[in-house]
Amino acid sequence: MKKVINKTKGFTLIELLVVIGIIGILSSFLLANFVGVRQRSRDGVRKSDLRQIQSALELYRADSGNYPTSLDLATKCTDKTPFQDSANKVTYMQKIPCDPLNTSPYIYTYAPSSDGSTYYLTACLENINDSQKDTSNNPEDTSGDRHSICDGTTDWSYTLQNP
Repeated sequence: MKKVINKTKGFTLIELLVVIGIIGILSSFLLANFVGVRQRSRDGVRKSDLRQIQSALELYRADSGNYPTSLDLATKCTDKTPFQDSANKVTYMQKIPCDPLNTSPYIYTYAPSSDGSTYYLTACLENINDSQKDTSNNPEDTSGDRHSICDGTTDWSYTLQNP
């Protein structure tokens, strides 16, 4: 008896290309979703950081009667210097948090009124569909000037104001 050799073991080139194509299409869908998850995660960190800074500002106001007239959040975050009163007796925040990306325009900004009675804390969000983003993307400070640190097309502002 002759032994029959089966030459159909393995996959054809067409079958391999179809499987690789399907895997590529599925990977692109997953990768696009993964990028969105990372953006929303960084936006959540930004909101949380601003609320922490807001709490420190409220403690400062409770002690001094007004808000600081200047506070460079970007410098304090990179220098890792604490947020203290002018006499350095009370520390309100040991370390000012940095934005997760910490590159322009993704930095936290503090815009106080000239008399220290109000302020705006602003961060840029990556997810333009965020339900908590600013409606105008140009928060108005107390002097009446319009300012925007975000472009409103690829990122959007999120602002906290004194309560």
